[in-house]
Amino acid sequence: MNRLDLKFLLLGAIMLTAGVMLGVVMGIRHDFSLAPVHAHINLVGWASLSLFGIVYKLYPELAKSRLAAAHFMLAAPAAIMFPAGIALSILYEQPLVAILAALMWLAGVILFLIQLLALVHRPVFQPTLAAAE
Repeated sequence: MNRLDLKFLLLGAIMLTAGVMLGVVMGIRHDFSLAPVHAHINLVGWASLSLFGIVYKLYPELAKSRLAAAHFMLAAPAAIMFPAGIALSILYEQPLVAILAALMWLAGVILFLIQLLALVHRPVFQPTLAAAE
């Protein structure tokens, strides 16, 4: 079985750990220059990835679609690259990784939205020819 829900949740938990560790280090050093990185690790990494995993668990038919696999293939690397790219932008004025990751993240979010819209517009009961007779 694919277990896309668990893949999203596991990556979300890894990102939560990374975000907490960065927050602790910033607090110890009293240097909060990477606060935007910390915020994106927690929001994009922990919150969003975990919510995707929960939705795929609640609606397993979504996890079976090709769009779900494409969503994970875009969202997983983007969730890691985006905060790293923000750090590169802050520390070295090199925003390219952040820009590419943001576009990947956006594409993944659009795929997720398309799946949800399809789910909302999917009829609950699809009559067959036998039922119509």
